[in-house]
Amino acid sequence: MIMLGTCKLAGFFVLFLQVLVLVRAQDQSGFISIDCGLPGNSSYKEVETGLVYVSDANFINTGESKSISSENKNKYKQHYSFVRTFPTGIRNCYRISNIANGTKYLIRASFVYENYDGLDTYPEFDLHIGANFWDTVNWKNDYIDQQKEIIHVPTQNHIHICLVNKNLGNPFVSSIELRPLSPSYYKTQRPVSLSLIERLDIGPSKGSSRYPEDVHDRLSVAYCDEDWTNISTSSTIEFDRATYRLPSVVMTTAATPKSADGSLEYRLPTDSTSTTSALYYVYMDFAEVEELQANQSREFSIFYDGVLYYEAESPIHLKASLIHTIRGIVGGRSFVISKTANSTLPPLLNAIEVYVVREFSQSETQEGDDDAITKIKSTYGMQRNWQGDPCTRDYLWEGLNCSYDGYDPPRIISVNLSSSGLTGEIPLAISNLTMLEVLDLSFNNFTGPVPEFLSQLPKLRVLNLERNNLNGSLPDQLIKKSEDGSLNLSVDQNPNLCTSVSCNNKKKKNVVVPVVASVVGISVLLLLVTTTCWFLKKKRQHGAAEVENKNSITQHGSFESTNRQFTGSEIQKITNNFHRVLGGGGFGTVYHGYIDGNQVAVKILSPSSVQGYQQFHAEVNLLMRVHHRNLTNLVGYCNDGTNLGLIYEYMANGNLQKHISVGSSRILKWEDRLRIAIEAGQGLEYLHDGCKPPIVHRDVKCTNILLNENFQAKLSDFGLSKMFPTDNKTHISTVVAGILGYLDPEYYITNWLNEKSDVYSFGVVLLEIISSRPAIAKNSDKTHISRWASSMLAKGDITSIVDKRLRGNFETNSVWRAVEIAMACVSQTSTKRPMMNQVVAGLKECLAAEKPRGLKGHETNDSIELMSLNTMSELRPLAR
Repeated sequence: MIMLGTCKLAGFFVLFLQVLVLVRAQDQSGFISIDCGLPGNSSYKEVETGLVYVSDANFINTGESKSISSENKNKYKQHYSFVRTFPTGIRNCYRISNIANGTKYLIRASFVYENYDGLDTYPEFDLHIGANFWDTVNWKNDYIDQQKEIIHVPTQNHIHICLVNKNLGNPFVSSIELRPLSPSYYKTQRPVSLSLIERLDIGPSKGSSRYPEDVHDRLSVAYCDEDWTNISTSSTIEFDRATYRLPSVVMTTAATPKSADGSLEYRLPTDSTSTTSALYYVYMDFAEVEELQANQSREFSIFYDGVLYYEAESPIHLKASLIHTIRGIVGGRSFVISKTANSTLPPLLNAIEVYVVREFSQSETQEGDDDAITKIKSTYGMQRNWQGDPCTRDYLWEGLNCSYDGYDPPRIISVNLSSSGLTGEIPLAISNLTMLEVLDLSFNNFTGPVPEFLSQLPKLRVLNLERNNLNGSLPDQLIKKSEDGSLNLSVDQNPNLCTSVSCNNKKKKNVVVPVVASVVGISVLLLLVTTTCWFLKKKRQHGAAEVENKNSITQHGSFESTNRQFTGSEIQKITNNFHRVLGGGGFGTVYHGYIDGNQVAVKILSPSSVQGYQQFHAEVNLLMRVHHRNLTNLVGYCNDGTNLGLIYEYMANGNLQKHISVGSSRILKWEDRLRIAIEAGQGLEYLHDGCKPPIVHRDVKCTNILLNENFQAKLSDFGLSKMFPTDNKTHISTVVAGILGYLDPEYYITNWLNEKSDVYSFGVVLLEIISSRPAIAKNSDKTHISRWASSMLAKGDITSIVDKRLRGNFETNSVWRAVEIAMACVSQTSTKRPMMNQVVAGLKECLAAEKPRGLKGHETNDSIELMSLNTMSELRPLAR
């Protein structure tokens, strides 16, 4: 009885969880539904779907609201009743904030014209996401309404959706919708965006497939072919985790060939907006909708362009299955689904989705810069062409200049707001533009003092504050920079502004007498109070310290040692008042400094970097507990209020990237490259095998491998690192982090992280070391280095992979072995990649093969230990 009761309770609990998951799947969590042109700042619940739509008033400040005719409104859902049209401006952009960066979204923009403008002429215009082309909107097909969909993973906490005028009519939009998807949905070989070509519900439509029938609110078009026979069922189709959960109403209809021995042919369309080299992904859904007799069977194979693509699929009755391309394929060719010799029934197809790859090659502006300039725009209501991403090359915001450094996000380096009618105090947001070199605020009506933060902008070399109403005195540091020539400072025609150091000195003298008098009186009183309190304080000191440490641990995580902590003022002295900048990034700026005569690198957290704040504490806690000759040494840290910084040993030769790039003045020898790879690999091996629990770095790339004065390599930047449990887990689930090109594709698709994710990144680094090519080619093809290396290896010529500047000065077998190791590391499947200890051992063998050539016959004692690679089964020899 007890057993039975427990089972009933367990069964009820499972049922409850299933209902809870279904309800959760059909809520609108993460949905963003914008009715473009809806007057006011209103919202409503759409009757048929139950989706809540909001006005676009908070997402854009340009354009005009228009309504389609009342007789046409009844033909469409409510969110098509209004449009926002853009009669002025080349590019007008929605900025949609509060999205989850790193989340996969289905993004849809809808357009219902219905002669809203009385011109009775369909326009044509382009859609962009951020700085990149998405699609062209036109009415060359027969559809009155248009929907454009894309599956995209934003890299920031906001997204820009832009309409670009092509002088073919005014752009307009009816609605914009964002729907979060599982990271395992719509898998691709590498991280790309997918623009929808068509999503077909095969067979006669049974009604709407939108939300809530489709929990992801996808739109399907009914498709019937005159050469096909339509079949269907009234039963419900079940799904498993391997499918993308198209709604049951879509999967209950299907088609088969009219002939029992016939085939289903589907010709892959082409995208007119893409070049002939465009790649496509196809997703085919199957479910048996007929109840087969004992002597019946349905089994079929799929052919692409005449070649067998998938063999012997037999769909299960009332259960959905999915077959999809695992890599991009060429358009304009046919899929043919044919029954096998074992089948008595012809093949069937329930639904098909086709997407074209969109290569988003232009990086968006660094998030801190974007947020800062957007805040300035919002504060002053700037009426310039300030739309979309600020640093988009073809649509650069008026008054801005940006720097573009390879695949790093663009940075704002110049802001000219002269004669813009600006008032009030100089905006604090400027302090977050940490790469700013030129700032022109002249000919405005700024009031108040000149802020101290202007003197702390590390790159600022031109500052023009002329013709304002600023008052008080200039900060001493601005005056000093102006006097030593590092800053071109203009402050003329600010009548109430004192521009010399004497102003500050005078102010100090005016308050010295009353301050001294006050100090003398107060000091006597404080002496008595201090004496009394001292005895009590000593008694409570130990307990109070313990409480304080406990609170600190609760808030920030534990720093295992406090003897390496520095104050903000000490950091200022160490860096000589932040005099010399070594570099910078999303975290903040890195300065040169000295501690006890030894050079150090000081990384200061930018106040605007929320992610950097988290990474700061992660890195300190990690580096306090790990020590290895191939990991950068943490000298100390600053955790002083808002002053947060990390102090590292100084690495005189910078990062590996600048030494292997084609533009480098120094060409590293093959032996040196191997040594650097081994040393970086040993650092990674220590994190995986020498730490308990193991640590996954998650950000292995050439710029995070630093070189000291002897070119010894050390891994750096541990802000994204994760500890990996050792309780027999094969992976941990976590939000994807890393950088495009180095990011493990399996981790990107599944969110499953383990040590092999680092191995993939290291394999990319190793290919870069060998070839001196970037992870992703900088040409229009944007080919990944692993794909390029595979194509070169197919030719069997190793010299086509090795950096040509080496001019054959290497041992061929050593290079072959290194390439084999690298290609094993970048296997698409993590189980096929070697462990880091195997990689390091293999690279040592490569170095051992290279050394005798450099010794020229002389004997030497080789201290490098060589390890057997017999267990390295996944490093299969390549054809030579």
